[in-house]
This record gives sequence, structure tokens and C-alpha cells, in this order.
Amino acid sequence: MNQETEKIVTGSQIKTNRDVFKVGDAISVHTIVKEGDKERIQIFSGIVIARRGSGINQTFVVRKISYGEGVERIFNLNSPFISKITVDRISKVLRSKLYYMRKREGKSAMKVREG
Repeated sequence: MNQETEKIVTGSQIKTNRDVFKVGDAISVHTIVKEGDKERIQIFSGIVIARRGSGINQTFVVRKISYGEGVERIFNLNSPFISKITVDRISKVLRSKLYYMRKREGKSAMKVREG
């Protein structure tokens, strides 16, 4: 499938009302969790350490420290299960992927240059 056809087919599925965020920003992702016949909102807050893909296939990785253990989660930017993305803190980083954050411990694991 060529690029023009792909844009036409997937154009209606791309979410345009998402907050603009970049790698290094601290964000909160509000996800819809279905348990049986009930729905609830679960919030995953952390630092964006990577973004990849384009168009409908765009994903981002959020990392947080939970009870002293690092937790990463990959989200699809255009997923219908994401109700809201809010930017908590804007940071200025000099890299496109922050995989070096995986090696950090303690307070330095959540510190990124403010910007």
C-alpha cells in the first residue's frame, strides 16, 4: 500500500485533539480499563523516554518508579483506550531516546533538565 492510500484509509482514525508532548516531558496518561461490564479511568504518570512511528502507528514509552522498581509502558498514541494525556512538566533534553534513565536509581531516576 502506498503512502497516499494509507493516509486516506487511516486518516479518520488519527486523534488530533491530543496534547503536544515530547521526549523528556512528565505526562499523565488516562487510560480506560474495562473490568467485566464496568469501565474506569486509570492514570499512569511518568517520563516519556521514547517516541517512534508515524501516522496511525505512532507509539510512546512512559517510565515511572513504583515502590522502588522501574516500570515502563508502551502506549499507542491513537488508541481508543486513551481518554486524555496531560503534560505535568516540560523538560529540555538533548536526545531523542532516554534509555539511559533505566540505569539511574533514587531521585536521579526522575530528574530531567527543566526547560
